[in-house]
Amino acid sequence: MVAFYNASYIEMYKFRKPADEIIQDSITIRVKINQFGRCRIGSEVFGSAMSVRHTKSSYVLAKFITSDGEVDSYPGQIQYFFKHTVDLPNGQMEHNLAYIRWYRPASTSESRYYFYIDDEDESCNVELWKSEFYDESRNCIIPVHNILCRFIPSKYRISTRSNAIEYLAINPINHKLQIR
Repeated sequence: MVAFYNASYIEMYKFRKPADEIIQDSITIRVKINQFGRCRIGSEVFGSAMSVRHTKSSYVLAKFITSDGEVDSYPGQIQYFFKHTVDLPNGQMEHNLAYIRWYRPASTSESRYYFYIDDEDESCNVELWKSEFYDESRNCIIPVHNILCRFIPSKYRISTRSNAIEYLAINPINHKLQIR
């Protein structure tokens, strides 16, 4: 949590764990969090791996701004949602966060594989990713407003005579919108 807050509030505040050495003007983060198995964002309910009943809705795409300023999306599986309150100098701030395990790209060059229709340049929105996760890090914690949409995971096998490679095919589901 300390690494997440230090990255989120760059140069504004310095955060520390309760047991760490007291540094002048540093903010001690609270140990207590409220953990949830599902979360409603707009008109959609997103589940998590923690809630077996809602596991199917735990596969999500989240949007990020990359180091070169582009907006990109990455697939992952929500492990759980949680609320955390931090005591800032101007008052308490509540954060609605998700802990997500991120899938690895299908190739070693970090480029994306897309499905194509009839060997044309016309691609569809299904991407191939490895079915294994990155190691856990501070990047697993994101604000819930970064969640873009859900996706349907499917195993996809590319086979040659000597071996078969299994990928995770990711098919995004569009947002459900309620307009009154």
